[in-house]
Amino acid sequence: MLKDKMVAAILPARDIERAKDFYHNKLGLDIESEMDAGVKLVAGQGTSLFIYPKEDMESAAQTVAGFNVENIEEEVGELKSRGVDFEEYDMPGLKTVDGVADLDGVKSAWFRDSEGNIIAINQM
Repeated sequence: MLKDKMVAAILPARDIERAKDFYHNKLGLDIESEMDAGVKLVAGQGTSLFIYPKEDMESAAQTVAGFNVENIEEEVGELKSRGVDFEEYDMPGLKTVDGVADLDGVKSAWFRDSEGNIIAINQM
């Protein structure tokens, strides 16, 4: 069964070089391998993100991946300094302040990657 297996996010990219630059240089993920099929980037604790070229992709309207962090305000500040723009929400049940929402003790923030996909960071 899959319950003991690691899981990885797999995301399309209209422009694979732009996406690779975003994930490597703005988010700080290491590039593990590159091939015609796409680029594998690694994050913490053996997790990974695979981006693959797809010219006719449509950006996801929902969160497609999330990173768990210890200090969300620190991470948001660092990512902003690298040019990452955070989403601001103000709707029933969800309001961000400086990009961060407090949802019953879980703090979350969202940004769009270079391809328009929504990525979250969470402090549990």
